[in-house]
Amino acid sequence: MSDRSQYSPGPAAGAEVRKEGETWSLVIVRELRHAPEKVWLALTDPAHLRDWAPFDADVNMGTAGAKVRLTTVGAPAEYACESIVTQANAPELLEYKWGDFDMRWELEAIGQGTRLTLWTKIDRRYVAMGAAGWHICFDVLDHQLAGTPIGRMVGPETLKFEGFQRLHKEYASQFHDSSPEP
Repeated sequence: MSDRSQYSPGPAAGAEVRKEGETWSLVIVRELRHAPEKVWLALTDPAHLRDWAPFDADVNMGTAGAKVRLTTVGAPAEYACESIVTQANAPELLEYKWGDFDMRWELEAIGQGTRLTLWTKIDRRYVAMGAAGWHICFDVLDHQLAGTPIGRMVGPETLKFEGFQRLHKEYASQFHDSSPEP
């Protein structure tokens, strides 16, 4: 594992909030240096999800109709939910629910890498926190795929991380979010 103490997230970027009726969505776009097939594996395989995602999956999520149990990692109390993968078109599109939140991942080949876009429904009060958390998860994913892992960063431990606090403030400013700090 690489030295996590050397990790500092870049500036808040690549995220936006959209409102459709009474529903809010957080949309995050990140360009990764890795081929879509490699990123797809990281999004669907339980062993790879354990390296970077804020939840564990009990089965591979790469098949439409797959029944999966998603368990939040690092939460004060365990939160698990049953979900069904509604779309899985490797290596381009993955959709499922995480609790009450729709999750849509799109992967687009760009050069030798991938433009990864996440759409997720979110409570308006938590958009800055969600953007900061996913920003860090995507950084951890990118390091993992590059062979320089810095270790999963999720849950209350991450809320104390100085880089998370900075990102939260930057995203809150971008989104004009007045929710309390974590």
